Formats: sequence, structure tokens, C-alpha cells
Amino acid sequence: MSQSARARTMLIVSVTVFGTIGLFVRNISVSSGELALYRAVMAALLIALYFLISGQRMDFRAIRAELPLLLLSGMAMGINWILLFEAYRYTTVSVATLSYYFAPVIVTVACPLLFHEKLSPRQIICFVMSTIGLVLIIGITDLGGSSDALGILFGLGAATFYATVILLNKFIKSVAGIQRTFLQFLSAIVILIPYVACTGGLTLGSLDGRGWVCLLIVGLFHTGVTYCLYFSSLRELPGQEVALLSYIDPFVAVLVSVFILGEELTVTQLCGGLLILGFTLLNELPQKKSASKT
Repeated sequence: MSQSARARTMLIVSVTVFGTIGLFVRNISVSSGELALYRAVMAALLIALYFLISGQRMDFRAIRAELPLLLLSGMAMGINWILLFEAYRYTTVSVATLSYYFAPVIVTVACPLLFHEKLSPRQIICFVMSTIGLVLIIGITDLGGSSDALGILFGLGAATFYATVILLNKFIKSVAGIQRTFLQFLSAIVILIPYVACTGGLTLGSLDGRGWVCLLIVGLFHTGVTYCLYFSSLRELPGQEVALLSYIDPFVAVLVSVFILGEELTVTQLCGGLLILGFTLLNELPQKKSASKT
């Protein structure tokens, strides 16, 4: 198998696994903050073990230079996880995931403000159509007090903090790949420990056998192993292909929600989700093509 084919397989496996996380989160009876903390701790330990086995060393000089950005991005990642897990609790996995995938739209709007980039007519159209898709998803709920509406708001909050991670990573130049992810996990732990301590503490004793198995899968497999696969594959694949294959994640999440968890997905929600995913993907692909020509 060629290097690019191996990287492509690793990416497909990782984004497919990402799409199944809601199935396991539903079986873990701890708070969202506590779950995010365990996820960060287990993943950080697993990646530290990977560093020991592979002999990879940390570039402490580069880390010192960009430590504030690494800390901020890691904290944003931790908050992102909390809000996403809360979204799963209040609405269906499919609706939470589709709301969460509004993050690229937020990045598109923020880039002109932060990096003085101009929005092209295509980008403006993609933003408008993706926003219409979000309205279609929200429009089927009673915004006055339904749990679905609250779940969508949590999903959008998670999208906002995930977009923050993406934008902060654009400023981090010297620390890349798995090392950056490892440091972000450590930063997430720093913010999550006091948060959990102030919101109920540790409640691992409440987990049954299934909960323990799901927790280990989410922490070690969905986060530790899968993040290593994901970031290792990025070095060998063009950005356009990564953007295209990454949409396997929400597709799998919708399938899991409807066919395994038995959750309802209306035609209106489906159309809204297709608008968000389709136009955010369309927004990314031309940018990658233009970048490759320069």
C-alpha cells in the first residue's frame, strides 16, 4: 500500500469513528464536564505513551514561544467538548452533529475580521445558504422551551468554540500535529479540573459495566488512537481531499442516530443539514484548489 493510500485509509477510519461518538456518550452517566475531563486525561496518557514508544521528542523552545495560544486553544477545546456532550443530552445525535458542523461557517465569517481576508461572492452565497440550513433545523423546534432547541443552542455553542480552536491554530506556527494536540489536551485538563470540582466533582461510582466500557472507548479509542490517526494522515493528503473525506463524520453520525439509536430525523431537518454540509464543503473546496495553484 502506498503512503498516500495508507494516509487516506487512516483518515477515513478516524472520521468514521468520530461519527459514532454520540452512540457511546449516551451510555455514560456522568456530567458533560466530567466526561470531557476523563476524555482529555485518557487521550493525553495514550499519546504520551505513543511519544515514549516512537521516541518522538517535544520541541520545548517552540512550545515556550507559543504557550499562551496553546493554552487558550486547549481550553477552548475542553469547553467545546462540554457543550457538544450537553447537546447530545438535549436533542438527537443527528441534530446536535448538524448544528455542530456550523463551525466552518463561523470560521469563514471570522477570517475577514482576524486576517483581513475578503469574502468572495461564492463564500457569501455559501454562508447565506448554510445559515438557511441552520434556520431549517431550528425552525422545527419550539424555541420557547423545548429540549431540542436547547440542544441546538449547545451544538452551536460547541461549534463556536471549535471554530475558536481552528482560528487559534492558524496563529500557532511552530508546534504542529500530534504534539500540538497533546499540549491542547493538557491545557483542557487544566481548565476542566476546577470546572468539575465546582460542578459536582467526580462520580465514577455511578457508572455500570456498560458505562465503563463506553468511557474507555471514548477516551482511549475515539480520542487518543483516533486523533493520532487523524493528524498523522493530514501530513500526506492534500487539503481538498481532507475536506471532502471529513464529511464522512456527520454522515455516519446521522446514520447512527436514525438506524441504531432510533431517533427521528424529519425531512426539514435533513434538508437543513444537507444545506449546511453541502455549502460549507463547497466553500472549502475552491479555496484549496486556488491555494494549490499558487
